[in-house]
Parts: sequence; C-alpha cells; structure tokens
Amino acid sequence: MMRAPDPIRRYNSAKARFLKGVLDRFFRKEFPKLIGPLLRSKLVEELINLLEKTLPLKDHVQPGQVVWSVVSLRTRADALNPVFVPVVLTLVDEGDIDTLAKGTRPPKVAPGAMARMMKEAYAQGGLLSMRDLTLLTWRDGSSVSKFRRRYEQEHDMTLPHTGSLQDVGSCISHKSTIVRKVVVDKKDPLTASRETNHSMPAVDRYLKDFHRVRLCQQHGKDADFISFATGINKHVVNEYIKIAEQCENASGSCDGVTSCPTTENQAGPHPSGQPEHSTAQGRRPAEERT
Repeated sequence: MMRAPDPIRRYNSAKARFLKGVLDRFFRKEFPKLIGPLLRSKLVEELINLLEKTLPLKDHVQPGQVVWSVVSLRTRADALNPVFVPVVLTLVDEGDIDTLAKGTRPPKVAPGAMARMMKEAYAQGGLLSMRDLTLLTWRDGSSVSKFRRRYEQEHDMTLPHTGSLQDVGSCISHKSTIVRKVVVDKKDPLTASRETNHSMPAVDRYLKDFHRVRLCQQHGKDADFISFATGINKHVVNEYIKIAEQCENASGSCDGVTSCPTTENQAGPHPSGQPEHSTAQGRRPAEERT
C-alpha cells in the first residue's frame, strides 16, 4: 500500500475541525451502513447551505441585533406551505440609548424601535407579524399594536407587516388609511401607495371597494346588507362608511378618483421588485396562521 504524501498526512485531518468535517464524521460514525460516501457528502453540503442561509455570519450581526425568521414577501403567513427568510433586526441601537439617556421613558422609545424592525424585515424581503414583535419584545399583543398605531398616526404612514400587506389578522386600518388619503386628503393614488408600502393594484382595489360601499349606502342599505352584497368584511364596511360620512360632512361629496389610473405592471414600492402578495397558495385556518 502506497504511503500518502507527508503534506496530506500532516494537514488533511485538519479538515475535521471545520463544519463539513464535523458533519461528515458524525454521519460516518452514527450511520456507517445506512449512508454511503457520495450520499453523505451531498447531505453534508445541503445541510451547510441550509445553515448558512438560516444563520448569517457573526460578523454581519452587530451588538443589539438578532436573527429572526419571518414570512417571505413571496408567500403568505396563512399559506399551506409558507416560506420563511432569515432577517437581521435591530432591537436596540446607539440612538435608542441616547434618547433614553436624555430622560425619555422606554414606552416612548418602543414605537420607533418596533417600526425600525418592521422596516428592516421588509427591506430584507420579509414581513414581521404582531406576534413576532410580541415574542421579540416580551410585550403583550395589545401593547405592540398600540405602539404600532401610535407610530403610524404620528408619521402618517402604514408600516409593513403581515396585517397591513397580507390582510392577516384583524388589522384593517391600512385599507381605511389608503382610502382616506385619496378621497379625504385628496392625495394622488401613487403617493398613497408609496406612503403605505402598497402596490398600485391594491390601492385601486381598495378605492373600488370604497365606492361600492358608498353607492350601497346612498341607497339606504345598512352595513350588514352591504357586507353580504359586496363580500367585504363588515368591519371594513363600517370603516368605509365612516370615511364617506366624514367626506360628505367636510365637502359635501366624495367624488374624485375612483380608481388608480395605472396598469398592473406598474410595480408598487416592494423591495426587489416584489409583486403584490398572492393568495394562490391557499390558506390555513386562522388559528394556525403564522
């Protein structure tokens, strides 16, 4: 039997110190007859690829940050087979510390920190849910929602999360916010889409739904009938009725833009050119949603 060259004998075993070597040795020891060399090598490679996608390098995560898996923009949280992506979120940064050092109480800083995390997840191709923020901040769901609404009201915007962009959960404020910006504040639909992180087709759909509700209301129909006739959730119908009444009281008319003068290929403000969120994958029952 030929003797292996000295460099190989000296250095080759050092490969066992790396992740690939550790995994290869584990499978070779625990499943010596079940997995052959070729399959073992392929399995190790796939495991390493999965780990690298799920666990970013430590150099990429700064103090105050955390790695979290969120639902991808390419899927829905209530899909039968949702897709998740790892994102790096900033729980606390130097600006937060400076604000606290000036005497600001933590509850005043929390809305901005949560908004930052939602924006970071969205920029990395994912969406945080209110449950995610509950787990990350150890606050109850009502407090998280309150902080989110406070930030949105103070900055006149809609933050990107599963409730606002995928209609998951009980959050419906984004629909009324978009409609109010167009029919009450008289903003251009494109401006409203940018301010609320929504695609133009979504804004167009909300405006059309609003005018359907308004037309029914003008014919004396109540919220129950309108919801049944249009297929629009009753809570949303009530929101639209309030906007219509507000508009009528302010100017005597809600006439104006009835839909967005755009085509479907005009992309909204989604990162990486993401399309409007699809519902084609099917949904799980509400109690199982992510």
